Amino acid sequence: MKKEISVQEAVSIMKDGQILMVGGFMGTGSPHTIIQEMVNQNLKDLTIICNDTSWPGFGIGKIIENKMASKVISSHIGLNPETGRQMNEGETEVILTPQGTLAEQIRCAGSGQGGFLTPTGVGTIVEEGKRKIVVNGEEYLLELPLKAHVALIKGAIVDTKGNVYYDKAARNFNPLMAMAADTVIVEADEIVEVGQIDPNDVMTPGIFVDYIVKGEE
Repeated sequence: MKKEISVQEAVSIMKDGQILMVGGFMGTGSPHTIIQEMVNQNLKDLTIICNDTSWPGFGIGKIIENKMASKVISSHIGLNPETGRQMNEGETEVILTPQGTLAEQIRCAGSGQGGFLTPTGVGTIVEEGKRKIVVNGEEYLLELPLKAHVALIKGAIVDTKGNVYYDKAARNFNPLMAMAADTVIVEADEIVEVGQIDPNDVMTPGIFVDYIVKGEE
């Protein structure tokens, strides 16, 4: 199956109301071309799982400012005042999650695990509504997996089978998200033929990737 599709085709796969994972750390490693087309196609009522909501008007920040998300699950929103405003005004539900917990929730979904125990958040508002388990006299929170309908990730070099190489820190949450969604769409800076990426440099195997989109320069 040919995996390379247009950005318009990629966004047409997504539906209003879906849960989407979006890679990136302050916009680095985010699929900017796909995000812009999401804005163009005016997707709505999305649940966005992301490390952070980037900057105003940049990356995931475009999703926020266009009010495309009804819910955001993230570890950090401080760089984007609009996210905080929408949260405080009750316009968007924001669930703030410790960064390591968020990463492990995604990893658990991709690994088929039922959850994990962590002491992070015990005794704080993070524990509200969560089950506590005592192990060897210590309290832990049971954190559950996070899975998405679609994961949107960004690779530096992607071959035609979907094998992905990430560039340095742009790797961030992308490999975890590629394992934790029903459909995975990777935006590539460069698309190459199979064999042009050294197997030792493949960070996300193509078996996890459903579609490839060529990013804009």
